[in-house]
Amino acid sequence: MPTNFRVLSLIPPMTQLNTPYPSTAYLTGFLRSRGIDAVQEDLALALVLKLFTPAGLEAVRGRALALPEAQRSGSVHAFLDQFEHYRGTIGPAIAYLQGRDSTLAHRIAARGLLPEGPRFSALDAYEDDGSGDPLAWAFGALGVQDKARHLCTLYLNDLADVLRDAVDDRFEFVRYAESLASSQPSFDPLAGALAAPPTLVDDLLSDLTLAAIHRHQPTLVLLSVPFPGSVYAAFRIAQTIKAHNPHIRIALGGGFVNTELRELSDPRVFDFVDFVTLDAGERPVLSLIEHLHGQRGRQRLQRTFVRENGEVRYINLAEPDIPFEDVGTPTWDGLPLDRYLSLLDMLNPMHRLWSDGRWNKLTVAHGCYWKKCSFCDVSLDYIGRYETATAEKLADRIQQIVEETGQTGFHFVDEAAPPKALKALAEELIRRDLHISWWGNIRFEKTFTPELAELLAQSGCIAMSGGLEVASDRLLNLMKKGVSVEQVARVTKGFSDAGILVHAYLMYGFPTQTLQDTVDALEYVRQLFEAGCIQSGFFHRFSCTVHSPVGMDPAAYGIELIPLPPVSFAKNDIGFIDPTGTDHDALGQGLRKAIYNYMHGLCVEDDVRRWFEHLPQQVPRSTVKRGKIAKALAAHH
Repeated sequence: MPTNFRVLSLIPPMTQLNTPYPSTAYLTGFLRSRGIDAVQEDLALALVLKLFTPAGLEAVRGRALALPEAQRSGSVHAFLDQFEHYRGTIGPAIAYLQGRDSTLAHRIAARGLLPEGPRFSALDAYEDDGSGDPLAWAFGALGVQDKARHLCTLYLNDLADVLRDAVDDRFEFVRYAESLASSQPSFDPLAGALAAPPTLVDDLLSDLTLAAIHRHQPTLVLLSVPFPGSVYAAFRIAQTIKAHNPHIRIALGGGFVNTELRELSDPRVFDFVDFVTLDAGERPVLSLIEHLHGQRGRQRLQRTFVRENGEVRYINLAEPDIPFEDVGTPTWDGLPLDRYLSLLDMLNPMHRLWSDGRWNKLTVAHGCYWKKCSFCDVSLDYIGRYETATAEKLADRIQQIVEETGQTGFHFVDEAAPPKALKALAEELIRRDLHISWWGNIRFEKTFTPELAELLAQSGCIAMSGGLEVASDRLLNLMKKGVSVEQVARVTKGFSDAGILVHAYLMYGFPTQTLQDTVDALEYVRQLFEAGCIQSGFFHRFSCTVHSPVGMDPAAYGIELIPLPPVSFAKNDIGFIDPTGTDHDALGQGLRKAIYNYMHGLCVEDDVRRWFEHLPQQVPRSTVKRGKIAKALAAHH
């Protein structure tokens, strides 16, 4: 390989701010293991750290003052009124969230340091329990550091609202300009946004992009877009590179591409990028590099879209993928680990774990060993191709990462980590006396016995999340989850008894789900909280995707799909008609309210119908007997 060939992997805004998204770390580690000069940068973090400074806020203020008074929102007014206060506190608030100045917590928590905009009104919703501190129940025993972190997060959210109202109406920390890309059949909305004059945010991103290009002088740039909320900024980055360095080649890949751009046919995409690759990136990127070196013809690329004679063409030479054993160890070299922000947004134990602290992300196995769930994209590679690595190999990777980062917290990011692999890994960690803290995602299946839960806890497991989805045996069968509610109760209780926090992913709005099903499902969830099986949960609204069993065979699930318009760009979510006609939006309100209270130990004894009192119709009583879960647990002992 010529010595001057360099690959730069970029994380575009907005991906996540608490810890680097692992895709570039994996690719950079893999390419280096093959002797290729590879580097990486996180432009999402860089952009936020540029915006949220005294100079950044000055620029935002300039834009806010340029708005006619009548067009200024409540957030903008509050910002302008307290501008000096914001400018003076932004540096300390960011330093606190980066963990560089923990002593500030006392002043922040006392609510005397930070200016308070509209987002702080959420705190008024908490009821005083007689202690004189209405925040006490919300924070429980979390302590002063966490309270300060939550207040800092509200402060940043206030500033994000100002950015959205005065600078760029698409600005969000998580779902930045998401509607331009998510399941968007046409490239038109994105093309229109990219042709529009750049906003302050776009200009800053362009400066950061050019600085990174200048620093690294890459031959090939890889843009990883895991979510729809990182697509717009990725294209802005590509646009900047092409305008200033047209000779640099750019490839686009990542989770969004893998799920939504499989039928890409709009040639305009290639005005910005040269290649779009699908599924695991190692093999396509290696082929691309060989191609750019003249060692492989264009016809021998893998899983790659290109533009030829003005048309989009998909090239996929059949060649074996890189085995999971050989993908190498991810590296965080080049990512400023001490500059990430530990936010505390959701008062949900698992979300809190996710956003608080910097976790090393690692995969135990590629894909999912179950791959039958009817709502899941089981036909796609990232789920369908299942491969494992040995416990020794995984423990080696863990050791390497701890040595490099100095951080011993790990988040195993598998779709569902296999029980056998976790058991072998736990034994290996204990054998090596490797002290780490870890959490991950599993299927609540009976192989996870209380004994195995104990072993995992000994090896450093602190939390587990898993899909209970719908706590209804009829719907679980229809979903092909391969578990029953009672089985989930026994497995989760085993984890809880071992001191492991359990989070349940829950779903509502599945095809043919009725009001009765929803009331019954919530009764089961109530009993799981009551019995101490789960401590955390979140209700997701079901969405049908074209790659899932429901999307591929809707009739088997009793629904009819709404035909999509012609698709030349993104295709994933698809609307459907459910003959039951249940108003899931109205039910979702009640479900979210219920779970929020259960997580704080409130109203767990109450009849579940109280959460649906806002509905116009009569709510049926639950058909699930009270004490059913307690009985199932007692029978098992």
